[in-house]
Amino acid sequence: SGADRAAAVRVTAPAAPRERSRSARIARAVVAALLVAAIVSLPWTGPRLLAHLAFFRVRKVEIRGAVYLPPAELIARLRLDSTASVWDDPEPLVQRIERHPQIREARIDRKLPGTLVVNVRENLPVALVPAAKGFSVIDEHGQPLPIDPASTKLDLPILAARDTAIARLLAALRTGYPALFARVSEIRREGRNELLVRLPDVRVRALADVTADRLAEILPVEDDLARRHLAVAELDLRYRDQVIARLQ
Repeated sequence: SGADRAAAVRVTAPAAPRERSRSARIARAVVAALLVAAIVSLPWTGPRLLAHLAFFRVRKVEIRGAVYLPPAELIARLRLDSTASVWDDPEPLVQRIERHPQIREARIDRKLPGTLVVNVRENLPVALVPAAKGFSVIDEHGQPLPIDPASTKLDLPILAARDTAIARLLAALRTGYPALFARVSEIRREGRNELLVRLPDVRVRALADVTADRLAEILPVEDDLARRHLAVAELDLRYRDQVIARLQ
């Protein structure tokens, strides 16, 4: 019948041009992906072959994990030229990044077809120390970092001088108790074996070998005093397993 012939025509009609174009693009993408996967699987030679293809030239660099370092500074250290490929050996680039005194660790990943992703961990600043012109920023090892405190927003404790032991204490405090670290305005040595830690509303006395965990024992004491509406002037950690509160 006429209805049957119409149905047959509809079933056997060729795909529309737009559908054919879309299907062709998908097919080409699948073939390309399979081809790349096959080449990459070749030991040693695969990435070298792909590195010569203009399709994989580096067109973009993403910086992840940078807190204080400007991304442009890290990109400049890569020294990439117009022939760089995402399939080039990343180790020389990692070494260039890790030679920066503020970088602790770097890793480079590729995002095909033309993007390098640089993942970094910085040596974070833990304190300010007086310098010839203003202040110097130091890391957990007491080493100066190339951060200009005049142009970078920093809220860090102040030390009278570079002190590796105190820098390590502050780094542990920053990692384990960031809210308490943010309250520390100054730490200084008193006598041969004591520290004075200044918070905005209280002084804390401790032995020189105090740990971050021990310092954090003031937190429940502060909470308890606040619930009882008692104003404290000083907290003393110099006595074993005790936190002595001296009230105002």
